[in-house]
Amino acid sequence: MEHRTPGNRNSKEGAYIIMNPKTLKPPATYAEWAEVLDKLRKKEDDPSVIEAMHKGTLVWQSGVAERFSQKLIDTINARMNSAVDKFQKDMQRSNGHEEAIIQALLSLRKEFGFLYQAINLPVIPEKDMSRYCSLVREQADKAQSSLEDSAKKDRTGKLASIVRNHKVNNF
Repeated sequence: MEHRTPGNRNSKEGAYIIMNPKTLKPPATYAEWAEVLDKLRKKEDDPSVIEAMHKGTLVWQSGVAERFSQKLIDTINARMNSAVDKFQKDMQRSNGHEEAIIQALLSLRKEFGFLYQAINLPVIPEKDMSRYCSLVREQADKAQSSLEDSAKKDRTGKLASIVRNHKVNNF
């Protein structure tokens, strides 16, 4: 959604200036976090969502912490599943073209990197942080391993080289 404001009437560019939409308010309550996480799941304005998430706060107490953790993990898992599905479709459409394969790999790597950033939140207690981050890291490592195994079937070695040189877990 874009916001328009009246511009200078004497301007030759037109009567309106397009402004950036407001940034999201950093979440502080579970309800606000649930809203932001829903936006993340739906891929709505990822840059604003990630910024709000990193500025957000939450009182880490029993009940709230568990619900927040589950919602965050479910959201990240949904995005990872979506990313892998998109990658598979991109690979099927690539028809073996090197540029299309590389683009699919880089797109998957970018999404894994974004999701790692999305789950690596200051609001999560230090003692739990590595467990949360490992969810994304392990999925990316499994994907890379699977890609390398699949690439071994290519007798030319070209696919194996592409997969090794454009690792999806290198973020």
